Amino acid sequence: MKKSLLEILDIYRDRVNSQLEFHLSKNSSKESYTSELNSIMSYSVLAGGKRFRPILTYTIASLFDITLEKVDSSACAIELIHIYSLIHDDLPAMDDDDIRHNQPSLHKVYGEAQAILAGDALQAFAFKVLSGDELIDSNTKVNLLNLLSASSYEMADGQSIDLSIVSKEVDIDLLNNMHKKKTGALISCAVKFGVLLNPSISQKDSKILANFASKVGLAYQVQDDVLDITTSDDVLGKRQNSDASKGKPSYPSILGLEDSIKIYKCLYEDALDKISGLSVDEEPLRELTIKLMQRSF
Repeated sequence: MKKSLLEILDIYRDRVNSQLEFHLSKNSSKESYTSELNSIMSYSVLAGGKRFRPILTYTIASLFDITLEKVDSSACAIELIHIYSLIHDDLPAMDDDDIRHNQPSLHKVYGEAQAILAGDALQAFAFKVLSGDELIDSNTKVNLLNLLSASSYEMADGQSIDLSIVSKEVDIDLLNNMHKKKTGALISCAVKFGVLLNPSISQKDSKILANFASKVGLAYQVQDDVLDITTSDDVLGKRQNSDASKGKPSYPSILGLEDSIKIYKCLYEDALDKISGLSVDEEPLRELTIKLMQRSF
């Protein structure tokens, strides 16, 4: 009997949660004098979240019949990088947010210094998990690691741009460029991980998925800007209107709320059009994309 989309998403979410817990447990020293860093990292890693990026990697890989076991380390790595970025983003020196996933931000519990160290450690840990996967051949592993490092840099570059334009008037082109880096780079990485895990993928399919990733990455951020205004704290899992309160330019502040909604919906529709040309059954990816377009947080 064919599984529904929700069942499949639950399988992927449970799987990456289990793998993250396994790697953290494996990383924890049994020595009594060990630091608390691993448990501090676990506070944010095991707090939940949508797990959208690893789910995307699992979904793309599954289109090409890649076994889940070969995807696990890539799924964990992309999520660990994402979580490290959230920990650092929440710091007072960055976005200064005190709530994340409906619990106090890590720095509110353990202090700013430990939060910085936890973020640093999670970034390194992502590369450790991926590089240590014995199920992936060395050439593929090098390609995955190169992509992860490049995407992590792009994400940081996007955040740097974001900090530099607070309370400034910017045009839509600059905002697009910033978010293609800050948000789009890791989403694109999640898609391309699924591509790289299949060395025999055609150039046509690879190009289609790269275009898909570009559209979805930007759509996701425009949608986030809209949800920041229209969704309550409890549903968002963080403060509503946090961007506006900090004077950060957003799509609604430049284009208005209605036009921003139209833009992200059009971007998702364009992404759906792109994947119709894949050589494999794209239905699971189509269903996931439609669910993203309808998300409320």
